[in-house]
Amino acid sequence: MSDTGVTVKKNQDFSQWYVEVVLKASLADYAPVKGCMIIREDAYAIWEKIHEILNSKIKATGHRNVYFPMFIPEAFLKKEAEHFEGFTPEVAWITQGGDTPLEEKLAVRPTSETIMYATFSKWIRSWRDLPMKINQWCNIVRWETKATKLFLRTREFLWQEGHTAHATSEEAEAEVMYALKEYKDIMENYLAIPVLVGVKSESEKFAGALYTTALEAIMPDGKALQMGTSHNLGQHFAKVFGIKFVGEDKQDHYVWQTSWGITTRLIGAMIMVHGDDKGLVLPPKVAPIHVVIVPIMFKGVEAEAINTKANEISEKLKSNGLNVVFDCRQEYTPGWKFNQWELKGVPVRIEIGPRDLKQGQVVMVRRDTGQKSPVKEVDIPITVERLLQEIQDNMFAKAKTLLQDKTTAINNYDEFKKMLEEKGGFLKAAWCGSTACEAKIKEETGCTIRVCPFQKEEPTDGCVYCGQKAKETVYFARSY
Repeated sequence: MSDTGVTVKKNQDFSQWYVEVVLKASLADYAPVKGCMIIREDAYAIWEKIHEILNSKIKATGHRNVYFPMFIPEAFLKKEAEHFEGFTPEVAWITQGGDTPLEEKLAVRPTSETIMYATFSKWIRSWRDLPMKINQWCNIVRWETKATKLFLRTREFLWQEGHTAHATSEEAEAEVMYALKEYKDIMENYLAIPVLVGVKSESEKFAGALYTTALEAIMPDGKALQMGTSHNLGQHFAKVFGIKFVGEDKQDHYVWQTSWGITTRLIGAMIMVHGDDKGLVLPPKVAPIHVVIVPIMFKGVEAEAINTKANEISEKLKSNGLNVVFDCRQEYTPGWKFNQWELKGVPVRIEIGPRDLKQGQVVMVRRDTGQKSPVKEVDIPITVERLLQEIQDNMFAKAKTLLQDKTTAINNYDEFKKMLEEKGGFLKAAWCGSTACEAKIKEETGCTIRVCPFQKEEPTDGCVYCGQKAKETVYFARSY
């Protein structure tokens, strides 16, 4: 792999292209620990933006952040058999502290339901304690055995997990949909990635949940990526951990619960959906840097004047709340800088040279389209603001076209298999509701039901696998 520039075309070797972009744009690196990754500065800045956006949303509705230990006693996981069984293959265990063997094995947090809910049973006593709405930003460890794929499949990753307890099933239902709505907003209006929203099939739901809802996106290679989930846990965990409250009727009741989360895999999705052969293309709303200013100058008085003007423009844009870099490094040529900032995906580049200085203008370049336009100095702030919004909108429109192009309505199983190999993407097909048919499709093709959409479509054909009467229309895909 060369040190600079992306050497692989996105449409020729998607997997290698992705690795090159992540590494060369300095978003992440492989850690010395097998299966783990190092999240670098720009990628962490994007995660901080997501953190900031979601935090402001959930705090406005009464959710508060907490932090629980990353170590979970084995007994807590075993207490909820279905949940424990669902995570057993991926749990990392601690059996010794220093030189002393532990009396009980500790799991390194694969998810926090059990340790949190054991505590909920102490905190919740009365209907006055409800609803309880807490959220945790933390790391998760799942001992993945599949090949490491930066941001998508690593043994440790960062996430956010919301956990709530309610007095009624209706409140829990509303909470599930609330989380789903806010996630959809982040994915579509900030990350510029359109998603399908719906319910997971029974076999694909979260272990221990009453049901799971999910947001699914399609990647350019035709594979689906689960972008986030929101689970209705019903009273299942409440009964296991004894989470009861005395209601206004003076009677004991079990709480109704939800949990929901998104992870740093959102960054991987953003890279795959929007990147091109030059590198990253970042949506302005989450980009760590909005504008880079590159002077085209030589030496002498003219260079000083360009430098001064570029600084003025930079400070003006910063005063408007934008993150701006003035790249005045003299050891690199302007062309080298152009390539580097394109690789890093900065939405807008401003070039200013001797001719521009004389004409009282700059040249503005869009990262998403490469379009160059002369802009008068007085119009720079308003033009940058307009361009950032146009870029954001254009990126979402392109991603929406990708979703449409990668979604195919299927009538029979032969067509299903043929389309899967030729095109991939979401295969929209009728399903009878049988877990046996679902399992056979997974076994034979590697496809799973990604979502059963909320907006039901009456099936026009029999089940895509068995041909019997269909229950609903669902979306299948191979996935990451």
